[in-house]
Amino acid sequence: MLVTEILKDKGDAVFSVAPDQTLLEACSEIHSRRIGAVMVCDGDRVVGVLSERDVVRAVAREGAGALSRPVSAYMTAEVVFAEPTETVTILMERMTDRRIRHLPVLKDRRLIGVISIGDIVKCQIAEATREAESLRTYIAAG
Repeated sequence: MLVTEILKDKGDAVFSVAPDQTLLEACSEIHSRRIGAVMVCDGDRVVGVLSERDVVRAVAREGAGALSRPVSAYMTAEVVFAEPTETVTILMERMTDRRIRHLPVLKDRRLIGVISIGDIVKCQIAEATREAESLRTYIAAG
């Protein structure tokens, strides 16, 4: 399955914050949207990803004071992207190798969606279910 197919099912909603917003504001966005990460965008350019893990690390290191500092101090600035034509297998390998859970998807340098590890797992389960059902049908017909 391709990234474009996942985004068709999931939708292309992307939630973002600016690098100068506070960590507390980003946490509010993550909480209210019930998501695991937000994209950090400077205008239309993705400059980072802020995940729940980044927030936990910030608070563990600096205490509650971290919440008043800018997102740019804690975001992951080395963003790993996905392309619409990539397969689930490629994304799974990339996410596993780099130990990341969210991949922003770019098309023509424009952010068109985000794929999470949950999206990948859901896709893999659906595919395994379809294969199992096909095998059952084939065996029953034989």
